[in-house]
Amino acid sequence: MTHPQGLRERKKQQTRDLIAETARSLFTERGFDAVTVDEVAREADVSRKTVFNYFPTKEDLVYWRLETFESELLTAIDERAPGESITGAFGRFVLERRGLLAQQDPGAVERLAALTRMIVESPALLARERQIFERYTASLAKLIAEQTRARPGAVEPWVAANALMGVHRALVDFTRERIVAGMRNPQLAREVRRQGRRALALLEHGLGRLGA
Repeated sequence: MTHPQGLRERKKQQTRDLIAETARSLFTERGFDAVTVDEVAREADVSRKTVFNYFPTKEDLVYWRLETFESELLTAIDERAPGESITGAFGRFVLERRGLLAQQDPGAVERLAALTRMIVESPALLARERQIFERYTASLAKLIAEQTRARPGAVEPWVAANALMGVHRALVDFTRERIVAGMRNPQLAREVRRQGRRALALLEHGLGRLGA
């Protein structure tokens, strides 16, 4: 027999996926700012309250999967191999192909490309994304402070976290610019990896001679 709790969880996940996919379709077709939460609810055949039960803000209808990204990033650093640096673990994680960079199916790639265009055209989404990245940076700084036994109030963990997250944000922006310009896999994935390696090498080797 199916455990009732397991069945409930699956139904909740199905509802979440339905709402998110409905929102994605409407947003990419008409633009994020032109679609209301009420319209998403109607199209998904759920109540407005149900939408907000699963997604606290309208922007979370787009960014809800980033919660998983944050936990996976911190886990990759926390569980890195003995002798591996935090920078090395971070680089290994961010250069792993996922999402659009792992897609080969042309239809899936174009759907994700449409989502990318929708994000870059919405000030509200870009503002929410900055908030999410700031939270990532704070979580990463806390972990770095713990793992390096930094003294209370030390700035080094914050500097390191901001530098590492700067690489991630730069790669996100680089990827979006290339997608909007029409670049697709496998060239896109190769270019992102190349840029990522160069950025990480800059951090590994230090900034002391930069521009000298």
